[in-house]
Amino acid sequence: MKNYTITVNGNVYDVVVEEGAASGAPVAAKAPAAPKAAPKAAPKAAPKASGAAGGIKIEAGAAGKVFKIEAGVGQAVKAGDSVIIIEAMKMEIPVVAPQDGTVASIDVAVGDAVEAGAVLATLN
Repeated sequence: MKNYTITVNGNVYDVVVEEGAASGAPVAAKAPAAPKAAPKAAPKAAPKASGAAGGIKIEAGAAGKVFKIEAGVGQAVKAGDSVIIIEAMKMEIPVVAPQDGTVASIDVAVGDAVEAGAVLATLN
């Protein structure tokens, strides 16, 4: 069995290839159902919460790159307040708080590539 990482259209897949039997059986490849986030080019100092993450997730509405982080851990936000801004196709897309709360964690750093639906931050 061999493990490979394959990138297709910016999506990264971990692929496991099993070697077939000596009788010429076909080789099977398995790919995960959903792509994982692209690996970071270099480690960055991401602001993280020191405690446990909150129960309310703030997710990316579109794939892109984190352009700006507008709220910090411990900051109170109201529903509709911009928490993170994502850049996609030369547009800045605000990711807003779904409800009132306090930022429990920021799970990305400026420059990180994110996929649609990825958890960017959490609220309490």
